[in-house]
Amino acid sequence: MKITILSPVYPFRGGIANFTNILASELLKNNDIQIITFKRQYPELLFPGKTQYEISQNKLNIKSSQLVDSINPLNWFNVGRKVKSDKPDILIFSFWMPFFAPAFGTIAKIVKKNNHTKILSICHNVIPHETKPGDLSFTKYFFSKVDYFVLLSQKVKSDLLKIKPAAKFKVLFHPVYSSFGEPVNKKAAKEHLNLNYPKIILFFGLVREYKGLDILLKAMNLIKQNPDVKLVIAGEFYQEKIIYDNLIKKYQISESIFIIDKFIDSEEVKYYFSAADAVVLPYKDATQSGIVQVAVNFGKPLIGSNVGGLGEIIKNGYNGYLVEKNNPEELANAIEKFYAEDKETEFTQNIKKEADKYSWTKFVNELMILISEK
Repeated sequence: MKITILSPVYPFRGGIANFTNILASELLKNNDIQIITFKRQYPELLFPGKTQYEISQNKLNIKSSQLVDSINPLNWFNVGRKVKSDKPDILIFSFWMPFFAPAFGTIAKIVKKNNHTKILSICHNVIPHETKPGDLSFTKYFFSKVDYFVLLSQKVKSDLLKIKPAAKFKVLFHPVYSSFGEPVNKKAAKEHLNLNYPKIILFFGLVREYKGLDILLKAMNLIKQNPDVKLVIAGEFYQEKIIYDNLIKKYQISESIFIIDKFIDSEEVKYYFSAADAVVLPYKDATQSGIVQVAVNFGKPLIGSNVGGLGEIIKNGYNGYLVEKNNPEELANAIEKFYAEDKETEFTQNIKKEADKYSWTKFVNELMILISEK
């Protein structure tokens, strides 16, 4: 099958780019794949981080054409005409925020005029974590051009059906992020990172308000009588870091916190997850989380809020703990229970038993079944 993918990919950084890199690699096994990505993804004024680009090398060696300018309508018409003339059987969009919906909708509208290409959207989110005026209208515009939807959690399904009740879709859980290498011996990982602490819990990824780091810091205040437990925060701050520095100072927990305030390069990810006993996701809101599937790939227990699709992966008392959102007391109790009852080995074994359910082969097979439906 001839497939075009329009999505962030390397050299852009982040979870969706990583997702698309692996997806394209899997699709390439049996299909003719072309990848179109951005020449301008976000205007610099709207991007909260230090850079939009991955510094490390692209291990998957996925080639792409940098064509799309997210804020130039003339460009959208040019890209649409190019894909229309290429006549792929399927055009796959990665969708995660309404900002891109006008560009995606315009391109899809033009492409469909060839009366051949079907449009599929892989929806990481439908409703964004931080909403803005116009989000619903933009999203409806793009979704009106989409023939098939792949949804990464039941929460995303619910959000989609509110907008497009007759949508043709499949819920396919987010596959594991298998592109970060093999696990490393825990002692060696700690030495590599100079994190020589006996007990480490990990908060990983971009720091944004909805991810609830403030709740986790409050929980750390409640367990500071256990000085062996250290929290490693590894990721670039998309909020003012001073907010969290002030909480650390207020609760006098600086001895229990280690912050790496930067985007973690792909080659380094395995060390952070391998060094940790558990990964903590104190989210206030979520659809699903790529961080969860990085943890699954490395066999790491999960302690997370029962929001969105997290409860579809984290099974309370089996491979981790689910806690009420915005509840630092319950989160602190779960962390303490994890160590007091020595749950790491049991939860790790159970995580590994579940990992095959989230393979890329299964994901792509189910995707292909969906697009073969009339």
